[in-house]
Amino acid sequence: MAFWRRKSKEDKFSSSVLGLDKSIEELKEEEKRVEREFGVRFNNAISKTRDSINNRLDTVFESRKKIDEGFLEELEEMLISTDIGVSTTFQIIDTVRKGVSRDEIRDLDALKTAIKNELLIILRSAGKKGIGSETEAPKAVKPYVLMIVGVNGVGKTTTIGKLAQRIKQEQNEVIICAADTFRAAASEQLEIWSQRAGVPIIQQKQGTDPAAVLFDALKSAKAREADVLIVDTAGRLHNKANLMAELEKMKRVAGREVEEAPHETLLVIDAVTGQNGLEQARQFMKVADVTGIVLTKLDGTAKGGIAVAISKELDLPIRYVGIGEKADDLMVFDPEDYVNGLFA
Repeated sequence: MAFWRRKSKEDKFSSSVLGLDKSIEELKEEEKRVEREFGVRFNNAISKTRDSINNRLDTVFESRKKIDEGFLEELEEMLISTDIGVSTTFQIIDTVRKGVSRDEIRDLDALKTAIKNELLIILRSAGKKGIGSETEAPKAVKPYVLMIVGVNGVGKTTTIGKLAQRIKQEQNEVIICAADTFRAAASEQLEIWSQRAGVPIIQQKQGTDPAAVLFDALKSAKAREADVLIVDTAGRLHNKANLMAELEKMKRVAGREVEEAPHETLLVIDAVTGQNGLEQARQFMKVADVTGIVLTKLDGTAKGGIAVAISKELDLPIRYVGIGEKADDLMVFDPEDYVNGLFA
């Protein structure tokens, strides 16, 4: 069973990553250091969004002596500008309006607290749907099959490479399946990433039936007793009927070879594309049984509120976020870290 993601926040980084030759005390200190380092990197990644929200909130609040309808209109405009989503914005405004009427929200700190609470409610609620952790699957499941979907250009190939490295670092045997045979470049890029991560890749020539590639990969994974099989899929949406048929066939093949496979289907979304990316995700979800989201390029946008919009609109947990180009720049998404980071 793969344990590359732990259920509790304290167990995010296992001792297998940090070295088994150290004492328990040294490991704990090392884990704290790694936790702090990742926290700093994540905060830096969402700094553009944080600055946008806090600066505009401060500016709007300074010009008014109380929270009135005029202020709420400006707050609404500001929230929408961060790509947080119209429905999410209306939910926040409604909560703030009620808090003001009950005299619970009088100053900026109380206002920010109210907004943070609403965002956490949305993110935690989405986390109850889909799959929140690999530890939810029975330990006997082997290989654990992760299917990765998403339109071309969102960072799907890069995500697979980073995910493979992350899982391998937790002392798991990983295999990559290059089942996007529609694009020759996809297989070539995956091969480069597999070499970087030091994991095997199963691939065939361009035009091969993706289900056939997956079948070979599943056989290989079982023969090698691999813990995890990460499957790349086609990212084209211009022919939904063919794509749906292709994905359905792959799911049938996976289910025959490994019980209840695929165990997860992660949808990769580019944070920079904002609401356009969200619309692409809606279209893709019509042809795939998505269980979670990977949000890439979060460090490249001042509209990082899209993470909340995705959770609310798609009603699925965000599993991972990409915060850079390095191999270790794929992080487990933590709602509390994200919301606190926005208002730090």
